[in-house]
Amino acid sequence: MSNYSALITGASGFIGQQLSSDLLALGNHTRLLVRDPERLPSVLRNHPLSEVVVGDLRHSEPLSALVNGVDRIFHLAGRAHIFDKDVAYAEAEYRAVNVLASQRLAEAAGANGVRRLVYVSSIKVNGEETHATPFRADDTPAPEDAYGRSKLAAEQTLFDVSQATGMELCVVRPPLVYGPGVRANFARLMNMVKSGWPIPFGAIDNRRSLVGVRNLTDLLRRCGEHPNAAGQVFLAGDGESLSTAELIRRIAAAQSRKPKLWNIPPALLGAALTLLGKGPEWRRLSGNLEVDIHHTLERLDWQPPFSMQAELQAMQHA
Repeated sequence: MSNYSALITGASGFIGQQLSSDLLALGNHTRLLVRDPERLPSVLRNHPLSEVVVGDLRHSEPLSALVNGVDRIFHLAGRAHIFDKDVAYAEAEYRAVNVLASQRLAEAAGANGVRRLVYVSSIKVNGEETHATPFRADDTPAPEDAYGRSKLAAEQTLFDVSQATGMELCVVRPPLVYGPGVRANFARLMNMVKSGWPIPFGAIDNRRSLVGVRNLTDLLRRCGEHPNAAGQVFLAGDGESLSTAELIRRIAAAQSRKPKLWNIPPALLGAALTLLGKGPEWRRLSGNLEVDIHHTLERLDWQPPFSMQAELQAMQHA
């Protein structure tokens, strides 16, 4: 594919840094929108093809300057976690950041001749848990929380702008993303394995899909280039599903350790964690969330380039 000029919003984040590195390595002039430039590694800040712009999509005026001269936009910026706030506050904040700011960006992009916008949404648009069948891209959306509802609203708003302006839109919904630099629950799980202490999840026999960050950014780049991506929604994934217990075994293998898994009955473990106020965490540990990426593979002629074990190994050297 030929080189192009790109804008990445949320470039200092976990996914944004990897995508920025990928695009710059391929020779693409890349404008990096961040709120705090110090969160960007110096290799990205000082790259001859990078242009760092400090701003906030909710307040930066005018956005026409931000998108001027850009051929493709990878829109990663958004609000993902709001803790210790009431529901009304969360709904309003998610709408302001994830929906209205995205709308402002897309309208400016469409008015200034941007060819394509790739939007990173979330599998939470489909729902929180699968049962008989994996999630598919054409499922009826069923978000269960304020964040998922805001990502669905953003998708719908962006498609409206795309239709009105002629700018191409592609939406990608990833499940849990892991890889070098990951934090939060996945990092805690890795630290549990590294500690050598027994882990009581050996009897959890669920099925969950994940996506390595390098697989995700490879897919995003394909969505920015492939003619079949325009107007589509794609689910992201590594192409396999595994249980929490198997994930722990693979993390341990990447650390050259033998996992210490205890087979505590899931019903007992779930009851204990729920009593401790960890019900949502237990649901993520024990529930099923599988994605069917056949539509992604076939329409984009794409395969995930990295295995889970390769990504886990890379995490040990980050």
